[in-house]
Amino acid sequence: MAVQPRHRAEAAVTVRNASLVLAALLVAAVLAACAGGPAPPQWRLDARGALRAFESAWLRGQALVATQEFARARSALASTGDAQLVAHAELSRCALQVASLEFDDCPGFRPLAQDAGAGARAYAAYLAGQWQGLDVALLPPWHRAVVALQGAAAEPLGKGSTPSATAAAQAQGAALAAIDDPLSRLVAAGALFRAGRIAPAGIAQAVDTASAQGWRRPLVAWLGVQEKRAQAAGDVRAAEAIRRRIELSLEAVAKP
Repeated sequence: MAVQPRHRAEAAVTVRNASLVLAALLVAAVLAACAGGPAPPQWRLDARGALRAFESAWLRGQALVATQEFARARSALASTGDAQLVAHAELSRCALQVASLEFDDCPGFRPLAQDAGAGARAYAAYLAGQWQGLDVALLPPWHRAVVALQGAAAEPLGKGSTPSATAAAQAQGAALAAIDDPLSRLVAAGALFRAGRIAPAGIAQAVDTASAQGWRRPLVAWLGVQEKRAQAAGDVRAAEAIRRRIELSLEAVAKP
């Protein structure tokens, strides 16, 4: 009699980890813990595979494939009638958008927010850059550390460097570097950018992270930020070099 509830609990943990923190290591740990038990229901297998395919297609810039795979994942999760599962999938899409500096109000999550749980609502606020009054205890540990920097890193970009700004930038760089999972690091950088707290070193870290993973979509977005900063600083040579890098990244856009 306990088999079905356990499937539901295991599935909720799996999808929640995948969508809220997007950390492959955590997902693997959960799946390993479930190994040896009864065969999982088909909806869970379908959703897991589609979410992974969606993430991969999105990061590589395959927009059509990403849209199709997310629709498959959402349909599989919706078949359970569990609003929390669908809400967490919507948050996974929002997190990928934030990592790629494509911001909206997470419209797919909003109708599900009241049934999604406090942790999901806190994560949605974090992604939206709404950090005032945010209960950071509900966030994954690495994102808590990022939010804790907001008081120190409040000087707007473009102003002259001050000792406090330098210290804040160093602390921010350390917090981002401490995030082992590349995608979670990009999500954190995107959240900092949206909140107006990102430092130049943080932008460089985001570029390096996306480049190392071959993630075209976020790479082009973060390179665009670097290009605008170089243009604003009057550094024509740097701006031109960044533009060449953007064009190279877009040269071999994979076809769906």
